[in-house]
Amino acid sequence: MARSPKHGATIAQVAAAAGVSRATVSRVMNGLATVDAAMAERVRAAAAELEYRPSTMARGLSLGRTNTVALVVPDLGNPMFQQILRGAVAAAEPFGFRFLVAESAEHADAEAEIALEARLRCDALILAAPRSPESVLRELLPRVEPVVLINREIAGLDVPSVRVDYGAGVHSVVDHLVALGHREIAYAAGPRASASHALRVRALEEARERHSSLRVTTVACGSTVDDGYRVADEVLASGATGVVAFNDLVAFGLLARLNETGVDVPGDISIVGFDDIELAHYATPPLTTAAVPQAELGRRAWGLLQQLVPGGGAGGNGGAAGAGVSTASRSRLVMPGLVVRSSTGPVPPARRLAAPSSDRAGRVRTVVPGERAVWSATGDGWALTAADQPLARYVNGDAMPAVHSPRPYLHPLHSLGGVAMTQTTPTDHRHHYGVSMAVPDVNGTTYWGGRTFVRGQGPTLLANQGRQRTVSAEVVDDGATLSGQVSWTDERGQDQLVERRRVTGLLLPEVEAWALGWSSLLHAQDSDVTIGSPATSGRPGAGYGGLFWRLPFADETSVLTADAGSEAQAHGSRSPWIAVVRRHGDAWTTLLLAQPGRVDPWFVRVADYVGAGPALAWDTPRRIAAGSTLDVELVAAVVDRRLDAADAADLADFAVARVAAAPR
Repeated sequence: MARSPKHGATIAQVAAAAGVSRATVSRVMNGLATVDAAMAERVRAAAAELEYRPSTMARGLSLGRTNTVALVVPDLGNPMFQQILRGAVAAAEPFGFRFLVAESAEHADAEAEIALEARLRCDALILAAPRSPESVLRELLPRVEPVVLINREIAGLDVPSVRVDYGAGVHSVVDHLVALGHREIAYAAGPRASASHALRVRALEEARERHSSLRVTTVACGSTVDDGYRVADEVLASGATGVVAFNDLVAFGLLARLNETGVDVPGDISIVGFDDIELAHYATPPLTTAAVPQAELGRRAWGLLQQLVPGGGAGGNGGAAGAGVSTASRSRLVMPGLVVRSSTGPVPPARRLAAPSSDRAGRVRTVVPGERAVWSATGDGWALTAADQPLARYVNGDAMPAVHSPRPYLHPLHSLGGVAMTQTTPTDHRHHYGVSMAVPDVNGTTYWGGRTFVRGQGPTLLANQGRQRTVSAEVVDDGATLSGQVSWTDERGQDQLVERRRVTGLLLPEVEAWALGWSSLLHAQDSDVTIGSPATSGRPGAGYGGLFWRLPFADETSVLTADAGSEAQAHGSRSPWIAVVRRHGDAWTTLLLAQPGRVDPWFVRVADYVGAGPALAWDTPRRIAAGSTLDVELVAAVVDRRLDAADAADLADFAVARVAAAPR
């Protein structure tokens, strides 16, 4: 049967149609510039008409290359390596390169042989997280050039590499657990041959030096879900209240086994993973983890490799070991970022450190004269610390889901004694985020998150979620204040308000406490702005919205005001201050909130959940005329003891005065 000219056309048919030789067709198809432009255009037109597709194998033989790169990974079942592959493939595809993938299945002794065989079939090699000993790699790498390493570096060998700063990632997750009050941590260790495991161990040792009260128990584990499931009972037996898992897969195994045995996460024990693979958000509960931009590792690895391979599009030199490429350009360091979800929480009350008095929280923290609280920049926001002790973290909120009305917020925030004073994304109200400027209705847009109360319909999930974005921010007042501008944009991306925000942190050594001052100037620009609430839409008593503080549950919680001592009396009151008093075992903390200027009604909850804040629209809407400004202020004092009404009143006056006297 004669071959249809449009199905499986040959180079000879293209040559005949274009009136040229087969060699000319070959040169044009290989992109060589030695053919007359008009003739080359005639060849390309004939090839398109005949739907000619040159043989990749034949082209590779003629050019002396395969346009294929080998990627060798230790475990294809790990989504981390799947994402690395996706990133590399996406980056290399525009240059006509394809990938061959090989797996060593965590067998370090077979890895070198697998890499050699893969390299023989390809033009270059990417070796991801190799498990081979350094001595083996020193012998292997010169034999497989051009090669790029991921998450490994060999001193003295000029081999391009892309690495994750695992130390920084471990420091962030440990600091997060310590801020929640955890002092006994277990590390579910990775494979002993893993270089990233060794980096994690070193970072944990450094964390122990920074946090003198921290105890870390290492539990031999591995890198898979099965490994995490297998060691869960041993982790529990260690007595740890928080667990740092080698990766998210190990964390999944731990969560599965703990769920089977009835252990509450994070109520009984907190779990932190590493990598932030796609399923981490969907774990039960959603997993707190150190996020690694996995696909970016693959893209960066290709970026380094394309400088070395022929046809890579970046001055490839045919396999020479990076001639003309600077050492600095041959190494990439990727920083992980902390993603806080629901698998971590405060240390269980029964496990908090012993207290010398029933009126104090777990650890008494004496403020040293002259000691100060100072803000400093972090990867996704700013941290307030005093003598290296974390007090609060201000997160820009960019990673919040749209349905939660993304906004900057404070979390974690804790007392000097290490007791957690904020909570985010609790199961009862996923859109609650620590301390934030959360308003349910601004000209019909919600900056509260979750469901919106619709008159005659009730709570309804609408697509009216606004967003607060940090436009600028700087640390001022000799480190005491974080000052910046925040834009409020509606669900259509239109500007509604411009906010000038100041958050000040001060130690109060006279009363062994610390204070937080939050000031927001809300400016309406070209049109009037109306602030409402569910109460103004027909839901009695639901006048919430403004500076809102969400706290964790405790064994016992009560609320005080200047003239009342119950939730019902505090809710809607115009007391100049309220005090939320909580007991954890035999230990107590008090959060004092005061309004230094205009006193708006207090929205207070302690039974269903623990949250409080002044309400901007209690029972009638509040309007900001175009060109005018609304001033919202709140001063908080956090103490590690139980206060009565008289003590609370004195502390309110003292804290307000100290914040007002802070440099501006």
